[in-house]
Amino acid sequence: MKKKGFLIDMDGVIYKGHEPIPGAVEFINGLRAKGLPFLFLTNNSQRTSRDVCYKLNKMGFKVNEGDIFTCAMATARYLASRKEHGTAYVIGEGGLLTELHNVGYSIVDDQPDYVIIGEGRTIMLESVDKALNMIMKGSKLIATNLDPNCPVSDGKYRAGCGALVAMLECAAGVKAFSVGKPSPVMMRMARKALQLTTDETVMIGDTMGTDILGAGSMGFTTVLTLTGVTQEQDLDHFGYTPDFIIRSIKDLLDETLFSRVTGATIQKNIYFS
Repeated sequence: MKKKGFLIDMDGVIYKGHEPIPGAVEFINGLRAKGLPFLFLTNNSQRTSRDVCYKLNKMGFKVNEGDIFTCAMATARYLASRKEHGTAYVIGEGGLLTELHNVGYSIVDDQPDYVIIGEGRTIMLESVDKALNMIMKGSKLIATNLDPNCPVSDGKYRAGCGALVAMLECAAGVKAFSVGKPSPVMMRMARKALQLTTDETVMIGDTMGTDILGAGSMGFTTVLTLTGVTQEQDLDHFGYTPDFIIRSIKDLLDETLFSRVTGATIQKNIYFS
């Protein structure tokens, strides 16, 4: 088998809420046992990698902090590469603030280099107005991701980072730069973290507009699982297709399918039930 590594979305792929999707624990722990590299990618900037790791460990996944790569981490590293020891005004939570501090950024309330928008459960309009005025005075608008909404529980959703960013874009008349999926910035960082080439990288996700679009644009092998956001009836609305479509990550426990996904020959739109 050629060397392969996996970039794996989490919510809707390996778990829903606080419960692992059947077969997910066996699949992930199997990758570890086989010595195959993998990295979890998430567009949720709220939690630190330690927090995410703790949640996964409680579900039975044998993972560590180094196996998690959040859009907050990608955002902080990208900004540090553009401007060392910069300043930022942040609308977001602990995960994003921690990563910015880790790269030497200072969080300020006046004349920041960047206004950074992340996920937040409690956002006051006062902070949005403050961000708007900073942008109007020249601060650059950065989004950790552009997801318009986020699933919470019981089939309910809340407004996502992208919704707040859209409001600021409209009010300020500027476009935000987004670092999270499907941005090539995050995808490239994740691939390099696993020390893989493009044709060695497999992305498993549940969302066509982020996971599959981003990975497909980078030339990675793409696997769409139907246990999350994108459903089979949605596929006709997209002008691109994943390399493989599976009903659940449990399907990848089948050695024949696993070999096809990790093999050199890609067969488009293979369904497994």
